[in-house]
Amino acid sequence: VKMTMIKAGIITASDRASKGEREDKSGLLLKDLLEGLPSEVIAYQVLPDEPEVLKKALCHIADRLGCDLILTTGGTGLGPRDHTPEVTRSVIEKEIPGIPEALRQASLKKTRFAMLLRMAAGVRQKTLIINLPGSPEAVVESFEILRPVLTHALQLIQGTAMDCKKVREKRWKAYSYPISRSLHSHF
Repeated sequence: VKMTMIKAGIITASDRASKGEREDKSGLLLKDLLEGLPSEVIAYQVLPDEPEVLKKALCHIADRLGCDLILTTGGTGLGPRDHTPEVTRSVIEKEIPGIPEALRQASLKKTRFAMLLRMAAGVRQKTLIINLPGSPEAVVESFEILRPVLTHALQLIQGTAMDCKKVREKRWKAYSYPISRSLHSHF
């Protein structure tokens, strides 16, 4: 099953960028990276690190605009005004811990400071929300990890994914290993 055009939203959480004191390089970079998918960015906001402002934006983009995907950048560090993961967890219904784990694991190969990242990912109704770090380099690295699984994750959330068991069975039959009948019943 192919995914149609992905409706995407981007939120940059940054006090300085929201005041125009610095350019939002990470959010703009995400817009460019999303163009490589079949996607349309229908919401792009640069907001201060205020929990209520971020919460309202996440809910609006997911519920009112009906985005399939919201990527956030910034607010994932240890600073006193970094609140993005907590806000994200407060609005999602299902957490997906494997996404931040994979992003952190990949980032640790580049810098030991990646262990200090705090990210969250999850589903609100039919919207996938993923927190990414604030630096442009980390945004690119993280997106490259996400790209291969995004379409399938969105299909699962939308209920349009191919039956995973059937996919595994097709792959399994491609191997010619002899399997006992009792062991085969577990697949």
